[in-house]
Amino acid sequence: MLTNADPRSPSRPEPRPGIMEIAPYVPGRTKSTGGAKLHKLSSNETPLGPSPRAVEAYSACAGHLELYPDGGSTGLREAIADVYGLNPDRMICGNGSDEILELVARAYIGPGDEGLYSEYGFLVYKIAILAAGGTPVVAPEQNLTTDVDALLARVTPRTKVVFLANPNNPTGTYLPFDEIRRLHAGLPPTVLLVLDAAYAEYVRRNDYEAGIELAATADNVLMTRTFSKIYGLAALRIGWGYGPAHVIDALNRVRGPFNVSAASQAAGIAAVRDRAFLETAVAHNDKWLEWVSQEVAALGLEVTPSVGNFVLIHFPEEPGRTAAEADAYLSARGCVLRAVGAYGLPNALRMSIGNEEANREVVSVLKEFLAGR
Repeated sequence: MLTNADPRSPSRPEPRPGIMEIAPYVPGRTKSTGGAKLHKLSSNETPLGPSPRAVEAYSACAGHLELYPDGGSTGLREAIADVYGLNPDRMICGNGSDEILELVARAYIGPGDEGLYSEYGFLVYKIAILAAGGTPVVAPEQNLTTDVDALLARVTPRTKVVFLANPNNPTGTYLPFDEIRRLHAGLPPTVLLVLDAAYAEYVRRNDYEAGIELAATADNVLMTRTFSKIYGLAALRIGWGYGPAHVIDALNRVRGPFNVSAASQAAGIAAVRDRAFLETAVAHNDKWLEWVSQEVAALGLEVTPSVGNFVLIHFPEEPGRTAAEADAYLSARGCVLRAVGAYGLPNALRMSIGNEEANREVVSVLKEFLAGR
């Protein structure tokens, strides 16, 4: 029993230093401020929903909810490996690719260590680094695009992990794969390069690669992917990573024993094998990404060229035409976009590519807003 406690001592449990410095991740809004029909374009969700085969596989699990899932996600890893021509033993599945990013930080970053990422990189990188007790280091970008030289210039003996989203969210920009190889060649062999390819399926550029080959041949590269975007399984939280056996072994030692539910595994297996559905989703995005980009630019707004399923729209710093005012105007009319001030882009909104009705409605409402109606 403790007695004569120091009156200056904490009176309640306190988190370890650094935890309360973390800004919680805030997802895209799910509601509009007006009574109009809702078009939620704030979270980069696919407008096509999931594959009917995935829905059927998910529903089939309803009669066995008393059973624990396969802790190693064996069937899911084997299905992904079969589709991509990979070794399932060098793969890990997670509760979304976010969990795999967090596992990387837990396994490789500690107090005194540094995690490196680009200026407008995914917010989860900073959260994961801080949660692990490490120090986030940010490299500036050029034209809203990752700068390889800036990243390499900030590598120190304390650098343990470099996180790189390619394509990047929220900008939609990407690095050609020769630049990825140049980055990798410039890193010490003790630094883990994490290639976050959450939007890889959408990219239609000849000089782009998701990173599978590099992750398959290098000792210090991990590629992560997700089922939350083009596969339409965001509600189920399924991600996967591919890399060297020693990295996968380390991540498996810190992950939870049943981190991917049985229903999620079943739906993922069905989804990854439904290539026709995937092709339909790609075709829809190809058509409407170009249309939205051209129509919004025709209104006089700058649009960052994107290879993902979203666009970054820039607004002037003029009263009555700012991003915040546009966001409020759009939301009141049922069009919910994503404010990206948390990324250091207060004068921009990110718009996910929706169905035809949603895309046309956003352009129409933006036209009204800019006309001062």
